Amino acid sequence: MCKKEYGGIRMMMPLQPDATIGIIGAGQLGKMLAQSAQKMGYRIATYDPNPKACAFPVSNWHQVGSFDDEESLIDFSKKVDVVTYEFENINAQILKTLHSEVNLPQGTDLLLTSQDRVLEKKWLNEMSVATAPFWEIRSFEDLEAALIESGFPAILKTTRFGYDGKGQIVIYNQEQLSDDRDSLAQMLQSACILEGYCAFDKEVSVMVARDQYGTIETFPISRNIHRKGILFSSQVPAELSSTAEEKIQKIAKKIAKKANLIGVLGIEFFLLSKGEVVVNEVAPRPHNSGHYTIEACNVSQFDQHILAVSGHKLSPIKLLKPALMFNILGQDVKHVSHIWEKYPEAVVHLYQKGEAKKNRKMGHLTFVDNYFEKYDSLRKNLENSNE
Repeated sequence: MCKKEYGGIRMMMPLQPDATIGIIGAGQLGKMLAQSAQKMGYRIATYDPNPKACAFPVSNWHQVGSFDDEESLIDFSKKVDVVTYEFENINAQILKTLHSEVNLPQGTDLLLTSQDRVLEKKWLNEMSVATAPFWEIRSFEDLEAALIESGFPAILKTTRFGYDGKGQIVIYNQEQLSDDRDSLAQMLQSACILEGYCAFDKEVSVMVARDQYGTIETFPISRNIHRKGILFSSQVPAELSSTAEEKIQKIAKKIAKKANLIGVLGIEFFLLSKGEVVVNEVAPRPHNSGHYTIEACNVSQFDQHILAVSGHKLSPIKLLKPALMFNILGQDVKHVSHIWEKYPEAVVHLYQKGEAKKNRKMGHLTFVDNYFEKYDSLRKNLENSNE
């Protein structure tokens, strides 16, 4: 890999067109990363255990293999010029080995931290970034003791591999400990974390990007609504006070700098009633709540990530229009024909992921508009289909 000096630090030379970027993971995020990279002239290789992964058809070539197959991953990574990943639930220990042998600009420190909810919260707290109160849980006795301190409700989560509401249970009262003892005991077979409940006014997120030159760019903050632990909608601007926006942007930049981020990082926040800002979690890759950037900004989250990991400088970010994004889950696919007919201005992205299973993310749609009230009936229809 080619390196150059910049400010006395050895850095990667920017990749030239026709170089190959390898993406570990070939789901919808990998697909959108591939599409961004290809418009810049790069070739794309993707790696995934699913032989029908939706990013494979848009790749120049792909390789099927397990995320736990070190030999296969090393073989794949040595065939490309730079390696990145589309999601964090991969074998970071293997990537740590890869980092010493191939060009992996993101490194693995942030990935290893974000894969474990306890490590992640400790790391954030160590840099004076507020999170929900939390307790490490390894037994039912640990859980009972922690609930005395946390009070009800509280959320029990597995420390690893949870997403979209999976791997977590909300505990509302003492009786539930007895009623749900079997399901709680099953969950406690893995390391868990108990998080105190945050009575938030708003859920928001920000996508922050950093390049190897130390430049940090943040996208406009989105206001998010979740249903059953799954992102339902994101709206930009988030309609926050200037004070709240400044706090969130400052924290995002602080995290990006501390992590030596190269690429894009999604950060979810809770905005509390008295103006406090609490970080919920971080995701060291493009994020569902940043999909609006494809249509609403001069550069998307996927573009910025590709620029960063290919050794280029980031683009200054501009919000061109307000945006409203809805996820399309498996049960929502039936609405797509109606959406095209009634809302011709909707930009519909369908990922071609195969079977439209309930709560599976099959696509998203974005409105770039100034009058979101026009879409209240659509919002209600989508909410009703997710009940």
